Amino acid sequence: MAYGTVIAMAKKAHFIGVCGVGMSATAKLLKDLGWEVSGSDDSFYPPGSELVERYGIVFTKGYRGKNIPEGTELIVIGKNAKLVPEENEEVKTALASGVTVRSFPEVLEQLIEDKHSIIVSGSYGKSTCTALLAWSLMHSSKDPSYFLGALPIQEMDTARIGNGEQFVLEGDEYPASNWDTASKFLYYHPHDVLLTSATHDHVNAFPTHEEYLAPFKTLISLIPKDGLLVASADDKSSLALAHAHPGNVALYGLEHEESQWSAANMQFGKTTTFELTRDRETIIALETSLLGKHNVQNIVGVSALLLEKELLTEEELADGVKTFQGIKRRLDLLSPHSAVHVYEGFGSSYEKARAAIEAMGLHHPDQRLIVVFEPHTFSWRNRDALPWYDNVFSGSDLVLIYEPATQGASTHKQLSQEEIVERVSASGIDARAIHTATEGLSILKTELKENDVVLLLTSGDLGGLIASIPKSVTEQFPKH
Repeated sequence: MAYGTVIAMAKKAHFIGVCGVGMSATAKLLKDLGWEVSGSDDSFYPPGSELVERYGIVFTKGYRGKNIPEGTELIVIGKNAKLVPEENEEVKTALASGVTVRSFPEVLEQLIEDKHSIIVSGSYGKSTCTALLAWSLMHSSKDPSYFLGALPIQEMDTARIGNGEQFVLEGDEYPASNWDTASKFLYYHPHDVLLTSATHDHVNAFPTHEEYLAPFKTLISLIPKDGLLVASADDKSSLALAHAHPGNVALYGLEHEESQWSAANMQFGKTTTFELTRDRETIIALETSLLGKHNVQNIVGVSALLLEKELLTEEELADGVKTFQGIKRRLDLLSPHSAVHVYEGFGSSYEKARAAIEAMGLHHPDQRLIVVFEPHTFSWRNRDALPWYDNVFSGSDLVLIYEPATQGASTHKQLSQEEIVERVSASGIDARAIHTATEGLSILKTELKENDVVLLLTSGDLGGLIASIPKSVTEQFPKH
């Protein structure tokens, strides 16, 4: 297998900011190829800490110039805002060392050489779709390479080098590094693309929707003539991008009449069943343990790509979907031994939060829903997002709102916790501010009733509440 010059020749790498899921996954790929890999970070908590330990990466907590081992031939620097030479001694040392410095997308670009790359992109759904694609191929002994930006629930690494032809990658539109504004996925040389959505996100990097769409247009333009674009017709921006593409296109969705691939006879429950259809004709019956209508949509998109490209048989697809357990932080149950179900949703955007809340309504229609929410991303904390709070929590009975993250607050129009609570309250929902984990636990202990459902929504750690709420709930309401 051929790799780019740096990857082929060097054998010792150091990752600054290694606890990021994408960074640790890239480090793991180099370890698979026989590299000696070390890394540093200023934080060490799950899931990043779990991955660093699992992959045997030599780890140092804190950033110092002396962390970079003697003989290092490649330094990979993450995208975190703290990883700039003006503020970070280790980054400053790395840039002055004369050692080759790359972002992790640049490393992946070299690893993809001689592979058939399948890029999953979009403002939501891409982690689940990427993992399902990779799992289904791997489960059917196709031996793909893959790269995920999230941690799967089942026994599956976040990245691997396989001997098969396919390399499945989660394609993030966010800038590749602090010195490179190009979107990460533009380094991945797509052969086929699954586009789940293109709703405006990451307002700090893309102030307007048109600016946000620009890299997606470039990504699609890179698809070769024999490649395929599989795009959601339910998302109007995704549909518009598909209409503008002159190459091969397959549309999927649950609502739009243009969808070639869709689902019929959906029955939601502990196991959800539906019929996969193409041009309104049933292809095969599928079943999944994933929650929510949005996950049926994700499965339909993945199915469309795998079957259109003839990468799997219908039976292999069905088996992959049935055995796939999902992604951590995407509606996984955190309280299996409690009468009160506590789920964690990845609430990094309006659409993700709505999908999670609607899933709770589908699967727990007669139960009270209490949401614990942290406005962690720039999008949630930006003043332009205030209208999101008018209806995002519709279907919830009580919303506890944690303090907004402060990192990068001066770089955009930061909202205050008081403004957010006031806006949600104005929509008619009982919304309350929580300033500490202790305060949050105290309110829940008072308010919770047996048979309630709790949904944790954040892309952060809710001040430790992600761990403490399930423990507290299980102690208060043990399953009989």
